[in-house]
Amino acid sequence: MLLLPRAAAAMNWSGLEGLLSGVNKYSTAFGRIWLSMVFVFRVMVFVVAAQRVWGDESKDFVCNTRQPGCTNICYDHIFPISHIRLWALQLIFVTCPSLMVMAHVKFREGKDKKYEELHHGSHLYANPGKKRGGLWWTYLLSLVFKAGFDIAFLYILYRIYHGYDLPKLSKCSIAPCPNTVDCFISRPTEKKIFMIFMVVSSALCILMCLCEMVYLIGKRISKMVRARQDNERFRFAEQHKLTNMAPPRSQYRRTDPTLTESQMSLNKTDKVRDGGISTTL
Repeated sequence: MLLLPRAAAAMNWSGLEGLLSGVNKYSTAFGRIWLSMVFVFRVMVFVVAAQRVWGDESKDFVCNTRQPGCTNICYDHIFPISHIRLWALQLIFVTCPSLMVMAHVKFREGKDKKYEELHHGSHLYANPGKKRGGLWWTYLLSLVFKAGFDIAFLYILYRIYHGYDLPKLSKCSIAPCPNTVDCFISRPTEKKIFMIFMVVSSALCILMCLCEMVYLIGKRISKMVRARQDNERFRFAEQHKLTNMAPPRSQYRRTDPTLTESQMSLNKTDKVRDGGISTTL
């Protein structure tokens, strides 16, 4: 019976590894750093440590009253959404946009395969994973979604818990509590440290997404500028083609006005002889 959970866990980790390797294949250097940060500092910390730290939040939540239902109502008021479930949703939403890029690449590969079958070996795409055309826009849109989801969840966490803080003592005066009661959560300092760690990790991932967007846009602009300069050079070369060689300078030789008519006639006779022209009387 113990082999089934282990096999299921192995299958899940192998599937996750294949998914991450596929995403890593089509990412830039910033994208690989982002993926490493998400996997190591967020997924691993979430699975290994965060769940254990926050696993006793409802069990060890204590209020100084014996009024039935007061503790449950106060707990629901102080923790509207569990941090663990909120972070799980955040990880799901943040990693899903990367699947857009993989789906687009798979679509290109299938389209290229059909084109190759119809045109006997010729390819529609030299490299289906090259970020050009529509794939470039899909990749940029995935970065916008990833950064947007992280920002949205950080804002939700800030609004729900009134800042990234966990007070050691919380006041609660909601019915059916008879009066204002004091409530205490277990290990507030440790939970606060983990919450700050997750917030900082999310902020660094947002920074990586922004850097990658700047890198992609800057690279695209530089290519456009380089292509425009090449086109201008080509047009300049087309409009200013080399003309024929200039005629010999002898054609533009001025006659010496001091020469007499007899000397000028002798010079003409010499030119005709040099050119191989003979006349008969």
